[in-house]
Amino acid sequence: MRGNRTAVLLVCVLPLAACSFAPEYRRPALPTASTYGADLAPDAGGPVAVETGWRQFFRDARLQRLIGLALENNRDLREAVLRIEEARAQYRIQRADQLPNLDLGGSATRIRAGAGTAGGVAGGGSAGPGLAGSSTINRYEIGVSVSAFELDFWGRVRNLTEAARAAYLGTIEAQRAFQLSLIADVATVYLVDRELEERIALAERTVRTRTEGLEIARLRLEAGVISELDYRQTETLLTQAQTELAILQRQRAQNRNAMQVLIGGPVPQDLPAPQPLSQQGIIETISAGLPSDLLVNRPDVLAAEEQLRAANANIGAARAAFFPRISLTGFLGFASTDLDALFGDDGETWSFGGSLALPVFDAGRNAANVDLAVARRDIAIANYERTIQVAFREVADALAARRWLAEQFDAQQRALAAERERAELAELRYRNGVADYIEVLDAQRQLFAAEQSLVETRQLQLSNAVALYVALGGGLRPDSAR
Repeated sequence: MRGNRTAVLLVCVLPLAACSFAPEYRRPALPTASTYGADLAPDAGGPVAVETGWRQFFRDARLQRLIGLALENNRDLREAVLRIEEARAQYRIQRADQLPNLDLGGSATRIRAGAGTAGGVAGGGSAGPGLAGSSTINRYEIGVSVSAFELDFWGRVRNLTEAARAAYLGTIEAQRAFQLSLIADVATVYLVDRELEERIALAERTVRTRTEGLEIARLRLEAGVISELDYRQTETLLTQAQTELAILQRQRAQNRNAMQVLIGGPVPQDLPAPQPLSQQGIIETISAGLPSDLLVNRPDVLAAEEQLRAANANIGAARAAFFPRISLTGFLGFASTDLDALFGDDGETWSFGGSLALPVFDAGRNAANVDLAVARRDIAIANYERTIQVAFREVADALAARRWLAEQFDAQQRALAAERERAELAELRYRNGVADYIEVLDAQRQLFAAEQSLVETRQLQLSNAVALYVALGGGLRPDSAR
């Protein structure tokens, strides 16, 4: 009969143990358009970003080495990795509450009761010398105990564990997002360095050419061939190039300081030789896919979704606080007044008990906790949707830039060719006395500006390819990270 009652009790309790008051999790609808837009660059049919490791995407050996140093030494990335360890430990702590904690303990006690103690000492004893009427006993105890194990009928502990797990997974995705951002920063700073090197080389060559031109103009001025106005215009042209060179050198120094921060220390001297912008080999035909792909490819979107899952689970934990909290305690072991007889049959002892706590009046605390959990869930939804919208915009911006920068670069190539021809014609016209020297100076200024702009635009194209690669989720899967 007792076995039947136990079976009935288990049948009643087990469904309760599966109970949870957390709302059913549903991924919010995509808060963006289903496509990136018809006016953007068409899909180039290239590789998928998440299947392309960063070592495949970047071909310059020097850049690969710099990215490797940043992933190894960057202090912010190191902190992000430690955050993962912190969240994992918190998840393990919370998960442990789902199982009873067993403690093995033992004790040895010596008790003396005087003659005036009511009832003497339980269990009897012997009076010590000179202590008539008093008694002294020893008590030894050893056993296994369970302390306040909560029966999770309403899913409170399970929901807290689920929230901790989601927080842990969220930190992993946040660390991946930071890795991608760090890779993009290193690559962009490196490409800017390559751009500045090429522009500095152009400026230095221009300064040398204009210095020679100024010397020739001085000789011609002394010979009375040109006016002092022509000479001063030539001098102005030289100072403009010198000013541009100083600006570029300052920018290069600051850019290299930024690189030291990103890689976590000084730039090593044994790096491979750098490649010019024209030989970087960066993949510029990455396939964009659909906006819905961002939900599973972008680590920041995945991190925001894990935050939403955690907030959703916390609602269930808050709702469970309205119901009774049942805890069990127990002890199984041996106790005796004689150490030699501690493990005998007569020393076996056990105890079992339970406690129930039902909230009766809490001044609205539990209701407020539920409202707080719901509000935080709604905040997490808004953050998740905003993260998707930002991701959509970053991809759309990069696609638009890929289209229009390509057209801009082609136009600037044609403009540079035209400026070279114009400079040659202006020089020829001036020598034949058809044009003033101001026409030559203006042509040289425009040619220098066209050369600088073409290099800058090429850097923007490559940096935009990096931005698109990262915006689409990059290549940090285990099978593509190297």
